[in-house]
Amino acid sequence: MTGPEATPSFRLAYVPGVTPTKWVRIWNERLPGIPLTLVAVPAAEASALLRGGDADAGFVRLPVDGEDLSAIPLYTETTVVVIPKDHVVAAVDEVSVEDLADEIVLHPLDDTLGWERLPGRPAIERPATTEDAIELVAAGVGVLAVPQSLARLYHRKDLTYRPLSGAPESRIALSWPQERTTDLVEDFIGIVRGRTVNSTRGRSTAPAPAKTKGKAPDTGGARRKPGAGSPAGKGARSGSGGAKGAKGSRGAKGAAAAKRGKPRRRP
Repeated sequence: MTGPEATPSFRLAYVPGVTPTKWVRIWNERLPGIPLTLVAVPAAEASALLRGGDADAGFVRLPVDGEDLSAIPLYTETTVVVIPKDHVVAAVDEVSVEDLADEIVLHPLDDTLGWERLPGRPAIERPATTEDAIELVAAGVGVLAVPQSLARLYHRKDLTYRPLSGAPESRIALSWPQERTTDLVEDFIGIVRGRTVNSTRGRSTAPAPAKTKGKAPDTGGARRKPGAGSPAGKGARSGSGGAKGAKGSRGAKGAAAAKRGKPRRRP
């Protein structure tokens, strides 16, 4: 069914290495009546998928090509080198690109790091995918530099990885077509940015709590002493000492009046 009577839904694309579980859970809690569908897409095809309308938004790797796609950078990944467990590099905690000078460094066609100059020695041919390159590392053909999330995604028991300093880094962003910035897209942006349900910058899905008229301001449980800046306190304070003064004043005036009004006796 299409048109205004169709049930609204949200399609979220994500590239390999991204785990959208947390954001999907929050979406389901806030918008339980609007189903969210996940769409897995290769990193190189993410922009085309968004432009084609096959997803409302997506987690992509920067940069996005073209000015028609909006993007909010979210985080930067650590770059690691994937090696066999018995490789000499596995004995250290961190590796630099200079340490790979004598290694065959595989460069898959779907590389996400954007090297200006690949370290080490090039392989005879480039693997088609990162997953294929992982298989070649396991076979002892060479080593592979990738974002840490991809090393985890394609983990094998016979392989390990170490942080690689001096290498390019991959950044993850939330992207969507500018001309299709719908209310649901705004809702998801709010979730990703950590906005609360009633945030003024996001679309609120729940009414704000009504204010009760005449309710005394909350003082955090502290009791105010009489006289601490309140009219009642001032009255109470002046009454405690002023009452005596007023009483004494009235008594003095009464005595004076009585003295003036007492007739004198004639001799």
